[in-house]
Amino acid sequence: MRFTDHAILTWCIWTACLMASMAALVSGNWEIAFVALITLVVSIMPVLVAGYAGLVVPRTFITAIVLFVFATLFLGEVLDFYNRFWWWDIALHGGSAVGFGLIGFVAVFMMFQGDRFAAPHIALCFFSMCFAIFIGTVWEVFEFAMDQGFGLNMQKSGLNDTMGDLIVNLVGALLAAAVGYLYLIGRERAFLASLIAEFVERNPRFFGKAQPKRRTDRY
Repeated sequence: MRFTDHAILTWCIWTACLMASMAALVSGNWEIAFVALITLVVSIMPVLVAGYAGLVVPRTFITAIVLFVFATLFLGEVLDFYNRFWWWDIALHGGSAVGFGLIGFVAVFMMFQGDRFAAPHIALCFFSMCFAIFIGTVWEVFEFAMDQGFGLNMQKSGLNDTMGDLIVNLVGALLAAAVGYLYLIGRERAFLASLIAEFVERNPRFFGKAQPKRRTDRY
């Protein structure tokens, strides 16, 4: 897909959420209206935060975030994909853990202004993994709050669902840490490491100490 296609897809999802919420409000289906509006707001927030912080986020990454929120809240809850497809919850939690792990890596890397050698590679990857696990845990708290406060069923089977999600989050976070390690040792085009490289290239003022790749440098 081209960058323009990513933008079109993002706007289509936002439009669908807005139209679904309006239709639900007219028909008096408050639960669907609430979920659709939450989906719209949560998916727009990363774009607003990035703009406020002056970050240039690759459109591919923005589209991935919007798709994830749409698949989790709207498709999962409104269209009941969690019950229709047994693998839906696993795929989303695993994918989100990888995504937040990459975000955590970029955030930590930004603190060192892009200096690959300011700290041991393993340490940078460990903190990115912790960030992903933290976000996954917060999401489980969010699901519990939605179930208790609004009568939803986001936790499905309760404890088993929560523990399964946390385990999948851990696996995804480890994968994201491995991607970060590939980037640090110079394999910037391997697997998802290219997303990190693109983010660093598009935001040079936040990564002033970024150094050329060196495939033989390891910790």
